[in-house]
Amino acid sequence: MRAAPTIAFLLTRHPPTRVSPVMPEVARQLACRGARVERIYPDGAVTGLTSLDPRHDLYVLKSGTDTALSVAGALHAAGAATLNPYPVAAACRDKIVLTQILRRAGVPIPDTFVAGSYSQLEPLLSDGPLVVKPYRGSQGRGVRVVHSAGELESADDGTAPLFAQRYHAPTGRDRKLYCIGEQVYGVKRVWPVTSYVDKLGEPFRVGEELREIAARCGAAFGIGLYGLDVVETEDGLFVVDFSSFPGFKGVPDAATALSDLIWSAAQRARAGDERHAASPQTGIAV
Repeated sequence: MRAAPTIAFLLTRHPPTRVSPVMPEVARQLACRGARVERIYPDGAVTGLTSLDPRHDLYVLKSGTDTALSVAGALHAAGAATLNPYPVAAACRDKIVLTQILRRAGVPIPDTFVAGSYSQLEPLLSDGPLVVKPYRGSQGRGVRVVHSAGELESADDGTAPLFAQRYHAPTGRDRKLYCIGEQVYGVKRVWPVTSYVDKLGEPFRVGEELREIAARCGAAFGIGLYGLDVVETEDGLFVVDFSSFPGFKGVPDAATALSDLIWSAAQRARAGDERHAASPQTGIAV
């Protein structure tokens, strides 16, 4: 009988007021199946790199902080299996790299620009508004639509590089697509969100065009666990964000689908399946 896998979650410790029901339920379900589950909070403790060796069959990189990503990279370099693979998570964390990978995969994205200062973006406003985002941002933090030079100047916080995309006014709510293995789930959501109910959104049936866009995104990175934001505009559909491990809020029974996928990945990693073996180049994909 195959021994149960050991699984570590790299997490961010949220304040008690933040509702995050999915991942605790995933961990509970995995433990009920016999997995040994450990929760690791890289931002809340000192990690000794000189003694850092993989102790678990699979490390699930859920946290999006720079500390967690770096610890996952160190584990990956030591031969650990990470989910999603560390190279993918690192590429997705950098919107400049991410956008180019998606563009080359034929994913529809808005015209996108990188600059060293806000003043360099000003001439682009003659063709319409821009969406300016932190190039390593997440969860919509720091995203703003800029229409004028004055708004651009007020947004200048001295950071660089700058990441900007052409703004296309949406004709409805944003489409959040969540992919878990072969399943693609859709949730309509308002932006910006102002409450937990807003984050849950409204599930919808994913049509063929959106399903094809989601498939192109997954194929670009060779993964089956991810999420993307799509806006529907008069100029067509555009992918405006991508995450290698989103929150899956609003997805019916997301915890069960995730626990099934993570269990399978951990068993493959424990068995040393050559198709999914950890290496400095590939990590483990699902």
